[in-house]
Amino acid sequence: MGAAARLTRGTLDRVAGGRLAELPFTVELWDGSTIPARLTPEIGVVRVKRRAVAHLLHEPNQLGLVRAFVSGDVELDGDVEALLAQRARYDDIVLGPLDVARVVAAALALGGRSVLRAPRPPACELRPRGRRHSLSRDRTVVRHHYDVSNDFYRRLLGPTMVYSCAYFASEEDTLEAAQERKLEVICRKLRLEPGERLLDIGCGWGSLLLHAAERHGVRGVGITLSEEQAALARRRVRDAGLSDRIEIRIADYREIYDGPYDKIASVGMVEHVGLAQLDTYARTIAGLVRPGGLILNHGIGRMFSEQAGEKSLIQRYVFPDGELPPLARVLGALQGAGLEPRDVESLREHYALTLRRWVANLTSERDAIVAEVGEERERVWRLYMIGSALAFDDADISVFQVLAARPGAPHGLPLARGSVPLAADRV
Repeated sequence: MGAAARLTRGTLDRVAGGRLAELPFTVELWDGSTIPARLTPEIGVVRVKRRAVAHLLHEPNQLGLVRAFVSGDVELDGDVEALLAQRARYDDIVLGPLDVARVVAAALALGGRSVLRAPRPPACELRPRGRRHSLSRDRTVVRHHYDVSNDFYRRLLGPTMVYSCAYFASEEDTLEAAQERKLEVICRKLRLEPGERLLDIGCGWGSLLLHAAERHGVRGVGITLSEEQAALARRRVRDAGLSDRIEIRIADYREIYDGPYDKIASVGMVEHVGLAQLDTYARTIAGLVRPGGLILNHGIGRMFSEQAGEKSLIQRYVFPDGELPPLARVLGALQGAGLEPRDVESLREHYALTLRRWVANLTSERDAIVAEVGEERERVWRLYMIGSALAFDDADISVFQVLAARPGAPHGLPLARGSVPLAADRV
């Protein structure tokens, strides 16, 4: 065992009761020395460059690990999902003052003076400025995520260009079939009728509006803060010959004043609202729908996990300022805004399936994706999607469709929930 490996293994054995030394992978250090795995089955080989020591010394937390991985200073030759599935083994480890001192001493011995200077964070990391959830800051964080490249999202999401949980009738469904089913399920839950006016909050690349106009004859307005999304959505509307029935706006939900709408859909957008703004969001959409109108809110909700910290992958690289509201908080906000919740459906298992289909697309299109957006972003999305799939598997998080009605006129919903067709052979 080489010098770097001996020092690293010795330090791991002496901190946190030796639990950090119980690794399910072999570690290969920059000097060629290795630390063999102690757990079986062995997942693979983790290759560590010297600069990774500096990342972890200056940010001894998830952010340091993520920076090292995204920058390529830590690489895994093996199954990333199998590695992330081991995370619970180390979740409760807390380093005491003596542990921290030993780690710092080892880092200095391993890296020398070079580790005293913090490495530059990866270029795709974002620390937004300004008042949280102000209009300008929300534009910045949304565009950080969505204005990456429309071609990247086409390769990742497939031809439906739907960036939210699909609806599977079986695990053998294709992603495209499951996404088309999801769009139809939303339209049927909203009981869309020809000529009705539909508002799609967070419309993405326009897929729901196109489906609703073509299959159900509605007129629609879609809003997004992403200029890239809006440009492609408008082109898709034009190519479909629906420019007289669908309008795409670059706008925040707080900037819509031309209600009332007959129906409102908000799919995968409430996660960007923020807990402090949730009541404002609910009051705003309640004021935009007519009496008797329906609202469908589709969003990820926190179950048994904590909100992602400021120094997490999600907050710095994926969805800055994003917060996952518990279902009870969403229902309370809707009721507080005078809306009547009518139906709730959990799609937790569906999102795990969706994410793994996206990971398969990412893997098969990796070369083209790296050429389009770079290796850093490819690593971010790989880590984010695999980690999210595991979180849905474990019920740390879930995703809920909530259907609500505005009182004051008949809502038109049937007595029996089952009369809204959800089975694959009826969609």
